[in-house]
Amino acid sequence: MRLIALRCAGFNNVDVGAAQRLGIGVVRVSAYSPHAVAEHTVALILALNRKLHRAYNRVREGNFALEGLLGFDLNGRTAGLIGTGKIGAIVARILQGFGCDVVAFDPWPDEECRASGVGYVALDELLGTSDIITLHCPLTPENHHLIDAAALEQMKSGVMLINTSRGGLLDTRAVIGALKSGKLGHVGLDVYEEEAAMFFEDLSSTILRDDIFTRLLTFPNVIITGHQVFFHPRGAGEHRGHHNFEHH
Repeated sequence: MRLIALRCAGFNNVDVGAAQRLGIGVVRVSAYSPHAVAEHTVALILALNRKLHRAYNRVREGNFALEGLLGFDLNGRTAGLIGTGKIGAIVARILQGFGCDVVAFDPWPDEECRASGVGYVALDELLGTSDIITLHCPLTPENHHLIDAAALEQMKSGVMLINTSRGGLLDTRAVIGALKSGKLGHVGLDVYEEEAAMFFEDLSSTILRDDIFTRLLTFPNVIITGHQVFFHPRGAGEHRGHHNFEHH
């Protein structure tokens, strides 16, 4: 074997060091549309905030009561972005358009983001001051369960947490505990750390065997989509090449 070709952007399932030692090249999809991922992220924020999933089901049943559907203005809220690569930078611009005060944590700050008004802060400060926290970083051994019980404890009560990056960034058991206590007011997920056995399959006629995932589905303030954030038609001029990530 001389080459491993991944039909995805993530490469956390490859031992890069071992491949390099064995002289095996590794290539990946250079990127999905960063706009598609960013827009899906903001769609989750808006749907959770305005309780669109609950309102949709009510109206279909002829229930037009407004109790429990109150949201909040994004304008003036603090949105914290963990990661400001291509996707995070677009999310920052969109949320600034809503009037959010955007702060970010990234070991490699983006100067264009900084120039646009994004304030780079330490992770602890971001966790403690943000009304909305959204993750836009790759999964590495160093940041596995980046959002754990200790991180959740630092957050504001009622904070909104969004993850459209990699499921392993969240300690799902800790997230469930924070939902039960009210620390987390809203959670939007397009990824799940044990998704491999479920996502991209039609399991509607079977019983879900993952008790943790099933517990997540019981919360009315949680929206989960099935890793569809990348799903988009190819746009004109979109870059479709591959990169060897060892050089990027």
